[in-house]
Amino acid sequence: MRRAGIPTSSNTVRSRRRQEKGYLRVTVQHTSTQMPDQASIGTLVAEASSSFSTLLHGEIELAKLEIKSSVKNAGTGAGMFAAAAVLVVFSLIFGLIALAEGLVALHLWRWVAYLIVFALLILLAGLFGFLGFRKVKRVKAPQQTIDTTKSTVAALRQATSHQPSHRA
Repeated sequence: MRRAGIPTSSNTVRSRRRQEKGYLRVTVQHTSTQMPDQASIGTLVAEASSSFSTLLHGEIELAKLEIKSSVKNAGTGAGMFAAAAVLVVFSLIFGLIALAEGLVALHLWRWVAYLIVFALLILLAGLFGFLGFRKVKRVKAPQQTIDTTKSTVAALRQATSHQPSHRA
């Protein structure tokens, strides 16, 4: 629809998503045949709403990808802790007595045999606990999402602080 030499509004917002090395990259490209001072308020609001929606969806996808890696490390670490606990429980119930009695059969005092078995199990539990701790220590915050969100908020604040107020 043309009006007295004014070009028709063909504002479009295109978004492109590409997953690259485990991170989601979202780019927003604005094209318009109108000059910025000719755009109506409704057009600007619609474009801002669409751009904000695209940006928000991109941030959510980025957060999902970063958190997925951290959750995997946390799950592996928790599995190591569970393995340590299961080993301690079953070893204390069944293996302690059998091993200690085997040491007694080798002509050790009974109390020394049981103490050796106890120390061995404590060492194994400590090893699994240490391995689990190392895995859990790899869990980290989704830093890229935090950084991009902070820069987005800063850009929005800067953009809104430069606009004149139309209040009476």
